[in-house]
Amino acid sequence: MTHNGEDTAPLRRPEVTELRLAADGAGLEFSSAPEPAQLPHDRSQAILEAAKEIGSLLKRAGHPFALAGSVAVYAHGGSRYLQHDADFAILPDDAEAVAVTLSEAGLPVRTPPEDWLLKTTCHGQNIDIIFALAHQPVTRDMLDRAHVLPVDSVLMPVLSPTDLIRSLISAFSEHYCDFGSVLPVARAVREKVDWDEVRTTCGGQPMPAAFLFLLERLNVIDAQEGQP
Repeated sequence: MTHNGEDTAPLRRPEVTELRLAADGAGLEFSSAPEPAQLPHDRSQAILEAAKEIGSLLKRAGHPFALAGSVAVYAHGGSRYLQHDADFAILPDDAEAVAVTLSEAGLPVRTPPEDWLLKTTCHGQNIDIIFALAHQPVTRDMLDRAHVLPVDSVLMPVLSPTDLIRSLISAFSEHYCDFGSVLPVARAVREKVDWDEVRTTCGGQPMPAAFLFLLERLNVIDAQEGQP
């Protein structure tokens, strides 16, 4: 409602700026608002930088290894959206030597309660150095099957798609069964995976079998011969 043609809506107050004493003490002066903080660093790129650094260290030291986890999926053509950490598979007998290599490079090495990995930090990102995947020791054969691929311009061995999928779905159990996180991975690498090999090695376990059935029903993979 208005009176005498004047709008009665309250006037907006101007944006408040910082007040401070003028340099000559004569009074107050206005200063502009502080510059906005720098935008957060691209987390995915930070993880890739950390993976490249660790991979280069392991290569120079001559340690057999293969990139695993989400960065391996990216190397095989999957999503670049990385929001966790980088994983490297090494031989169990090499764990101590790898720890020395990382320590000599100035990286912190931690031994968590789990007895199947070491942890370190690089470029502010967490790195897992794993010597057992899905409760099975990393083997020389597994590392020999790795594909040498560029990881954001740095060549390094990467777990084969078949071993990668097998390690992910073999980890499913009654206590951990996140099909949603592995489904995009299966879609990304499905044409590169030996699904018969995956079925043979872990398809007899209840949770992996359920995931394989889901992939069939979603037409991600073909149904096994003799099955509807």
